[in-house]
Amino acid sequence: MKTANIMTTSLWISMLKIRVGAIVAMLLLLTGCGGLQEMWEGPGAKVFRPQAIAVLPPMSSQYDGAREDIQEVLAYALRKAGHIERVVSPESVTDIFQGSKDAFDALVFYFSRLEMTGQSDKESAIALGKALNVDSFLVVRVNSWEYIRKEGDNVGRVGLSLRLVDATNGATVWKARHERSKSYMFFRPNLKDIAKDLAVEMISYMPPQPRS
Repeated sequence: MKTANIMTTSLWISMLKIRVGAIVAMLLLLTGCGGLQEMWEGPGAKVFRPQAIAVLPPMSSQYDGAREDIQEVLAYALRKAGHIERVVSPESVTDIFQGSKDAFDALVFYFSRLEMTGQSDKESAIALGKALNVDSFLVVRVNSWEYIRKEGDNVGRVGLSLRLVDATNGATVWKARHERSKSYMFFRPNLKDIAKDLAVEMISYMPPQPRS
């Protein structure tokens, strides 16, 4: 009887450890292993190896005045990481959408479907990939770009949501959300500088990762 009780207790402890381990693993995935506020990877993220990427114009928000700066710092971060061979410049992306009605219509449709459904639309994603001559693109939303009072301090804050899309099939490979802030007393920090540090940090978690 004593032996049976010991075995039952041992089994219960083992099952508890497994459950706790699973919960911890899930929390680490959602929080970017202690780095980003939120992060998700699709099943093909580990083997995703695009050759070219473009940063789409950030989706419309109350911080539309920051769109050009955000595109610039994200393109910089992608080039700095060096994981993708070709990064289309923000100027080239703008020229393509201004010069091609089909490309612009695909962008508008893609954004509208993403807003309505929360899903990446396959057909318009493929059309965007062809128009931009890339096999991946980055969807961006500016969540914050502001100077605020936080817990009694003056703070400059920038927040972004990013979504990496496979432009050959429209699948979402990776997405993440994070923000950075910098406190100050007299002189406001440059929000673009905060955004650059934030972009570099977020892109460091984005596939493809360097081969080990």
